[in-house]
Formats: sequence, structure tokens, C-alpha cells
Amino acid sequence: MALVVICGQPCSGKSKAAACLAGALKESEARQTVRIVDESSLHRGLNESYSDMTAEKNLRGVLRSEVDRSVSKDSIIIVDSLNNIKGYRYELWCLARAAGIRYCVLFCDVEENICRQWNRERGERGESTYDEKIFSDLVGRFERPDRRNRWDSPLFELLPFRDEIEESSPAIVEAVSYLTKKIDSKSRDVRILQPTIATQNVRTTEANSLYEMDRATQEVISVIVETQSQGFGGTASRISFGQHLPTISFLHLTHLSVQRSVGLPELRNLRRTFIKLTGQASLSGPPPPTDADSAKRMFIEYLNRELAHS
Repeated sequence: MALVVICGQPCSGKSKAAACLAGALKESEARQTVRIVDESSLHRGLNESYSDMTAEKNLRGVLRSEVDRSVSKDSIIIVDSLNNIKGYRYELWCLARAAGIRYCVLFCDVEENICRQWNRERGERGESTYDEKIFSDLVGRFERPDRRNRWDSPLFELLPFRDEIEESSPAIVEAVSYLTKKIDSKSRDVRILQPTIATQNVRTTEANSLYEMDRATQEVISVIVETQSQGFGGTASRISFGQHLPTISFLHLTHLSVQRSVGLPELRNLRRTFIKLTGQASLSGPPPPTDADSAKRMFIEYLNRELAHS
């Protein structure tokens, strides 16, 4: 239904904001199903996750993969992490667009010195804290969200230092309203991202069809080449596939009639053309067959037609 990206400096109140937003969504009239994806849910520690660029890149990859698996039209996913790189927020926005759901960013706007103070106070309470070196590095690389960017819009801004973060905080109330508002013909302030051809995943059936088609046609060509080679340069005018492909029950009735020797380059060209034509036909009709039996039969019939006129 929606993807919410929590954004902010380290120790700026992001986790509390995520928890308050999740609570408000669950208690709303819509009673939304909410899940928070963060480092702790993936068993990643703060300093471990940001110890170097490789660890940070791996963390972003794991978070992105978990979000990709979780997004749906029936739940709201909250990504509680730094999300400090605008390019990474763009990647998350692309996931929301591919899923055809709503998207927004909740930004905890806190000054650096206050974040440092809160980091120290967390340590005094015995909670997990950032090492000073890691903290300074993350602060220096933070890219502030800009509502003019589509991957940062709509943007809801929290001011945790000025106001206590609560479910009744104005930014959280606005976010809940945006995420739960019903869409009708008059709705203009709520945007549901629409997937494009570039973001749509290839259907599994189509991928299976291509694999089976490639393998099946290659098997047929192997039988033809082997049969012709057994003729020691002669021409096998009638090639039966039943004895070579006994697992295919109906191929004992299928034959290839050839009046001349057909070389491997020519067979490969015919195979490529057949796969291309089959793929083009599937764009305007049903996908090609996903089973090897049908693919072999279609290819043999195609070869009979093409070789009969050559």
C-alpha cells in the first residue's frame, strides 16, 4: 500500500518517529498493517553496519532487498535507517514505483550538535551508540532531503529538538492522513506511483518460456547434426526424433524431411529466427509454451516449412 522512508542524521530520533508513525497507523480508522524494516530487525549493529564503505554498502543492499520483498498493496513498510544518500532514496522510490504504491519521506530535522549530545546520552544510559569517528563521517556525508526531488516528495518534517515526538505530532498526523486517505476522482493531493515498462519485472512464465525454448531448440539441432554425421557426408532425407529423444512421447510421429545436407551455421540462423519470431508473437498474444515438448514440436514444424522452400 505504501513505503515510508525515515531520514535523518544519526541519533536524531528516527526510530522513535518510526515507532510513533507505526502506532498511529495501527490505531487509525483504516487499521493498517505496518512493518518496520531497520538494522536491528536484520541483526545489524550500529558501528558494525557503518564501520567502512563496504559494510555500509552491504547494509543498504540488505535493507533494499528486504524492502523489495516486503512491499505490497496490503501493508505499509517503514524503512527506519539513516537513508542519508539521495541516490539510495531514489532506489527506494523506484521500488515503490515498481510496486504501484504510495511513497513519502519523514525527515527528522535535528542540528549536528544536538545529535552528538543525544549520542552521548544514549551511552550514559547503556544503550548502543556510534563511535565518534563513524558519527563524524556519517554527519559529513549526509544529504538533506529536498521536496523538489520526486524521491523526497511528499516530505514531512519533524523537529524532535523543539517538540517531543508523539503520535499526535503534526508531521506524523499529516503522514498518517496521506497514507490512509481514500482515493477517488477528486483526490489530487495523494499520489500513487505508477510502474513503467522499465520497472516492471519480467513475468516468471515468460522467463521460463525463453529458457525452455532455448534448450529445446538446441536439442533438436543436436539430433539433426548427429544424424547427418552418421551418414558420413550423405543426406538423411528423413530424420526421426523418437529414437533420439525417447522422453518426448509424441516425437516418434514427428520427422524432419531434408533433401540436402544442412550445415550447423544454417541451423543456428534458423534457430535464432524462430526464437525471435516466437518472442514477437508473444507480445500480441499468449506467451510461447513453457514445456519442452511443445517447443520441440513447434521448432521441427518450422524447420520443415523453411527447408522445404530452400
